[in-house]
Amino acid sequence: MGAFAYRLPKDGSVRISHRGRHVVTLAGERAARFREQVAGADEDAAQLLMARVTGNFKRGNERVARERSRRD
Repeated sequence: MGAFAYRLPKDGSVRISHRGRHVVTLAGERAARFREQVAGADEDAAQLLMARVTGNFKRGNERVARERSRRD
């Protein structure tokens, strides 16, 4: 089980939480797009999708920055 979870209230919105804390509520087009994408996704893909939607994901440059700081 991942750190992210989502709920689909009856009003059509999507509530995403991270480790039990509410992070973002999607509504309208963003909620509809999220529902479509998560419908066919496995657990790992759903976790990545929620991380991207909330902005809570590593962008891949952390290692590069750490290596540069060690050289200086």
